[in-house]
Amino acid sequence: MQPSPISSTPPISPPSIRTPSPSRPAARSAPDRLLSVLAAFDHEHPALSLTEISRRAGLALTTAHRLVGALTAWGALERDASGVYHVGLRLWELAALAPRGLALRQIALPYLEDLYEATHENVQLAVRDGAEVVYIEWLSGRSAVGVHIRVGARWPLHATGVGLALLAHGGGDVQEAYCAGPLISFTPYTITDPERLRRVLAEVRRTGTAVSDRQITEDAVSVAAPVRGPDGTVAAAVSVVVPHTDAQVPALIPAVRLAARGISRALGWQPRPAGRAARPPDTAPTTG
Repeated sequence: MQPSPISSTPPISPPSIRTPSPSRPAARSAPDRLLSVLAAFDHEHPALSLTEISRRAGLALTTAHRLVGALTAWGALERDASGVYHVGLRLWELAALAPRGLALRQIALPYLEDLYEATHENVQLAVRDGAEVVYIEWLSGRSAVGVHIRVGARWPLHATGVGLALLAHGGGDVQEAYCAGPLISFTPYTITDPERLRRVLAEVRRTGTAVSDRQITEDAVSVAAPVRGPDGTVAAAVSVVVPHTDAQVPALIPAVRLAARGISRALGWQPRPAGRAARPPDTAPTTG
């Protein structure tokens, strides 16, 4: 059976993430104004009128009109018959060149499909972007548990299995900075205590597996493992998400690890020979 990108629950985005900022009194550079037009579009606002772009980008209408015209002429934006603007195919063409985007997805997809066939549950591939996890691939069956995920979605690192796997291998400075910030809660089970998060990250590094239990929704459990690049640093994470009611985490761990290991090898990673154990370059000492 082939995986089908269908979720039984409509996808949503976490609060207070990637929202456009209003115009500041200080003068804004031309690149900043141009990028603010593109940033006006997101998953909740994929189609905008010129007035809406102006408002969300914090620009005067005349300025927005000039910039939107230039972006449309170049192909970054497209205008439909009703006068509403959408993101253009030219940006998709550029995004396809990103090594952590479609290129990584193409390498990983056969292993993700194998993981899906072994579980018939939601399978995800994600990378870290600052304090957020970004999903670059998602396979889901019709009977799989509903998840609030789609390609391109962003969530805080501490609340997802892939996020925990990525944060655990992000280095001590990254982890401490993250623990010092606000830990957004989505359910009563979301990790919001910095000390507890440090302990969880240490356990992820020890076991090589991250388990996120009902942190985003109260009906789902995620089991994740890190994916390594050629130099041994963690480049991505893969996970399977199953219903909490019948989650068999010990049985899922080997399958998730096998998929992560396969993707890592395909990226050029070579496991260290037995007897030559050493701390990988991405596991700097951390507290907790």
